[in-house]
Amino acid sequence: MITATTHETMMMMNERTVAARLRRRTGTRAAFARIAVTVFATIVGAAAAVPAAAQVPAPPQSQPIALTGGTIHTVTNGVIQNGTILFENGVITAVGTDVAVPSNARRVDVSGKHIYPGLIDAYSAMGLQEIGAVDVTSDTNELGAFNPNVRAEVAVNPESRHIGTARSNGVLVTLTTPAGGVVSGLSAALMLDGWTWETMTLKSGAALNVNWPNPTAGQGNAGRGNNNRPDYAEQIRSLRDMFATARAYRDAQASGVPHNTDSRWEAMVPVVNGDIPVVVSANDIQQIQDAIAWAESERVRLVLRGAQDALYVADHLAAKRIPILLTSSMNSPNRDWEGYDGNYGLAARLHEKGVMFAITGGSSAAYTHRLPYEAGVAVAFGLPADEALRAVTIYPARIMGIDDRVGSLEVGRDATLLITTGNPLDYLASVEQAYVQGREIDMMDIHRQLYEKYSEKVRQAKATNP
Repeated sequence: MITATTHETMMMMNERTVAARLRRRTGTRAAFARIAVTVFATIVGAAAAVPAAAQVPAPPQSQPIALTGGTIHTVTNGVIQNGTILFENGVITAVGTDVAVPSNARRVDVSGKHIYPGLIDAYSAMGLQEIGAVDVTSDTNELGAFNPNVRAEVAVNPESRHIGTARSNGVLVTLTTPAGGVVSGLSAALMLDGWTWETMTLKSGAALNVNWPNPTAGQGNAGRGNNNRPDYAEQIRSLRDMFATARAYRDAQASGVPHNTDSRWEAMVPVVNGDIPVVVSANDIQQIQDAIAWAESERVRLVLRGAQDALYVADHLAAKRIPILLTSSMNSPNRDWEGYDGNYGLAARLHEKGVMFAITGGSSAAYTHRLPYEAGVAVAFGLPADEALRAVTIYPARIMGIDDRVGSLEVGRDATLLITTGNPLDYLASVEQAYVQGREIDMMDIHRQLYEKYSEKVRQAKATNP
């Protein structure tokens, strides 16, 4: 569905950008490209007919703020009834029932309301993607198989209308992630408020992303059998060669001997040093097992993404303390022999096995706002509610190394939090206000704007025809 959510974004796509893409196409592809340009212009015109909801980034916190009388869900230190949370300069300075509130603080009475840390989507294309059917609004993929130096944050569009809808549903931090190739690039932890990508970036280079090769690709061709197996092995060898070269580059740079700088290998130094994890997208059993063996041989910190067959090797994952980013809580099963609840109940079953995981929104920027529902489905199919909350707050923060800033309500953490009418994973609860590093966020978004618009239509109709 195409809406006005991307009006400004599309208007910023100038003629030179579209023309350049057109020039790169020839023959039949050029004809399709011309059609795409026409469709693009039509979309922009249609979007202009509906005013977009302008999201104004909030100014820095100018005075202490005390939220008083609410139920505080710290995530890591229990629940505080009738508590107060105080924050100053964007940082939480006190949490409890006997907090001394400074005289210059602004008191906000939240009696009867709940305070939660902002939710974290650990796998998102937020800021890189607007409309999937319009390629000029998507900047997730780079050409080539090996792009470790790609930094997601520099391509982020702060004007994305998906930012507002995600915030309204409680998502205040995303791990925005590039895609494509074998080595896609570096994820960035983003705060969903700010004028530019620089002000939005909470942590640059949070993880390196690898798409594990498919061991069965092409095996369905008649007569081929396992002839594609060497291709899979060759891809693994290429991946090993990449990491070997990165280590050689690191050692050469550390030797003190003058050496050319290469941005690709430079980006991999924190990875081979173990400072940041490698997030490997792998789903079936062989991919998971091969990825584990590879990570151990390379001595890198492994995080699995997807891992739909994780339950079959859950004891192994738990023993090795390998975390997972689950991407399919609301998906139907992929195979005929699987139970209908295979994905819905996967989080609960992994929890029973002692596997650490985070629940994600499934990569699409347009669906990042569905993150609480992904976790809610897991609760409906057996995951304890407290664990589901941790799976979208402190667990992704720990996995991605940002738990010193977000994911819980503790002294010293960023004041990135929500005021709600109930559990944010509950479809019936509402997020009434959000703060990002103490900044009071504009809660208007395109969904709410359209709700107000068509509510007015109903009011006018009733006035005209009582």
